[in-house]
Amino acid sequence: MKDKSDNKIRATDITDEPVYLKRRHFLQLAGITTAGAAFAAIPGRSAADVKPLKTISSKYSTSQKPNSYKDIASYNNYYEFGLEKDDPARYAKSLITDPWSVKISGECDKPGNYNLEDILKPHPLEERIYRLRCVEAWSMVIPWVGFPLGDLLKRFQPNSKAKYVSFTTLNDPVQMPGVGRRVLAWPYHEGLTIAEAMNPLAIIAVGLYGKTLPNQNGAPLRLIVPWKYGFKSIKSIVEISFTRKRPQTSWALSAPREYGFYANVNPQVDHPRWSQARERLIGNGLFVAKQPTLVFNGYADQVAHLYSGLNLRKNF
Repeated sequence: MKDKSDNKIRATDITDEPVYLKRRHFLQLAGITTAGAAFAAIPGRSAADVKPLKTISSKYSTSQKPNSYKDIASYNNYYEFGLEKDDPARYAKSLITDPWSVKISGECDKPGNYNLEDILKPHPLEERIYRLRCVEAWSMVIPWVGFPLGDLLKRFQPNSKAKYVSFTTLNDPVQMPGVGRRVLAWPYHEGLTIAEAMNPLAIIAVGLYGKTLPNQNGAPLRLIVPWKYGFKSIKSIVEISFTRKRPQTSWALSAPREYGFYANVNPQVDHPRWSQARERLIGNGLFVAKQPTLVFNGYADQVAHLYSGLNLRKNF
C-alpha cells in the first residue's frame, strides 16, 4: 500500500478502544457525552457530525474484540473517493448526507422516494459486532449500529415476483472525486437474493461504536452482509429495487472471473490472484500470522441453508 501522507495512521500504531468495552454493557447510549473529543480527530467527520445513537444489544454479535474506531474509519475501500485505503478518510468529507433520500422501485406495492427520516423512524437500532472480510485476505471486527434489512424491505411490500433486491450507490462526480476514474461503470450496483436480504444477519448500518456512520464508511446508509466479502456491503445507498431477474453487480460485471454474484466467504475457492484460505486481522500488526478463514465467515449455522443444493464453486 502506497503511503501518500507523512501523517498517515498505520494499523500497527492504532490503540484499542477501551471505552467501547465498558460502553457495550449498556442498553442505552444516548447519555454518553465524553466520546466526542476522541472522534473529532477522525478525518472525514467532525465532532459535531458524529452524534450518539440509542442502541440495543443484539444476539447476533460476535464475542471477538472489535477493532478501534480509528482503524475502522481510516482503512477503507470506497473507490468513489480514491483507490488507496486512506483516500476515503481524506476525501469523503465532501459528501453531503443531509438531506438524503432513497428511491424504492420494482416489484413492490409501495414504491416511491423516501427521505432518511422516514426510513429510520420505525426501526430500533441494534448494535451488532461482526467480523467482516475483504477480498484481499484481511478482516476487521466492527461494532455496527443498524437494523435488519428485512424489516425495512417488508415495509415496501415486495410481491411474489420479487426474487432479488438491487442496491445503488450515489453517483456524484462533484462530491466523489474517484468517480472520474474509469475503475468501474458508475454508479456502483450490488444485489442479493430476496432470501438473503430477509436473513436477520443482513442489516442496514447507520453508525458504528454507538455514533453516526462516518462518510468514509458509507454514510448515511450502507448494507452489511457479514457472511460475504466486503464488496457486497454497498455504501451510501440511494436506490433499492425489487427485481424478477438477478441484477448485474458492479464487480461481477467488471471482472466476472474474479468476482461472482454470491461472493460468499469460502476458503476452498481461491481468488484467481491469491488464496482465500487464510486471513490477517487488521490492527494486529503486519507480522502477525494469518488465521484460517471460516466458511461463510463463521456464520454457517445462520446462512448455509440459503444455498442448499447450490454449487458454491461454480456460484462463487
